[in-house]
Amino acid sequence: MSLLSIRSLTKTYGAGHTVVHAVNNISLDVKKGEIVLVMGPSGSGKTTLIMMMAGLLTPTAGDIRIEEKSILGLSKQQLAQIRLERIGFVFQSFNLLSSLNALENVMIPLIISGTAKKEAQRHAKETLTKFGLKDRLKNQPRDLSGGEKQRVSIARALVNNPPIIFADEPTANLDSHTGQAVMRLLCGTACRESKAVVIVSHDQRLKDIAHRVLWIEDGKLTNEDVGGHVNWCDMDHREW
Repeated sequence: MSLLSIRSLTKTYGAGHTVVHAVNNISLDVKKGEIVLVMGPSGSGKTTLIMMMAGLLTPTAGDIRIEEKSILGLSKQQLAQIRLERIGFVFQSFNLLSSLNALENVMIPLIISGTAKKEAQRHAKETLTKFGLKDRLKNQPRDLSGGEKQRVSIARALVNNPPIIFADEPTANLDSHTGQAVMRLLCGTACRESKAVVIVSHDQRLKDIAHRVLWIEDGKLTNEDVGGHVNWCDMDHREW
């Protein structure tokens, strides 16, 4: 079963001779345990595409189905609930709240979903510890390195155990070593936890963890390649 299905997805801006097709009639299925990487030049439509798939932007036309249920036509409250429970989003700029420490940032989705504070704290601590951040729980974002911020961001995306993870340029602000560690984490998330992972990026290194690499240009999918996931997964997936 596909965890994510999009059909004829389209996003246009403007009208008449000024119309711009940011995403133009794209269809795609992503299965459980699969990593799909979407690549393309700046302005190709890849960020618009992932924002629509994650329910953060309304398409002009087409359909988006998560676990075979369409998310189009839902109320704002219903859509927010889908994003809270079924979707995790990893942002390029981390989007951590500067006034909260790492533990508190990861607790936010749990608290919003109704988890008791003590249980939310326990679960968030457990998740951050799993990502090698046991000694950074009380650190605010300004006291964390880029790699640590991204790990907190990923922990926050995963803490509610959503079946689908979206990542927008997750390695863009990271050095080579830290970027590879984040790749290993995303790969393990898909393989060990059977989640669907969709990544948009310019980073060629991410092709190594992908099952499929899709190329987008002028809002259209132009090509599909096999990623290097099989070879990558034969490597040693050590914990942090």
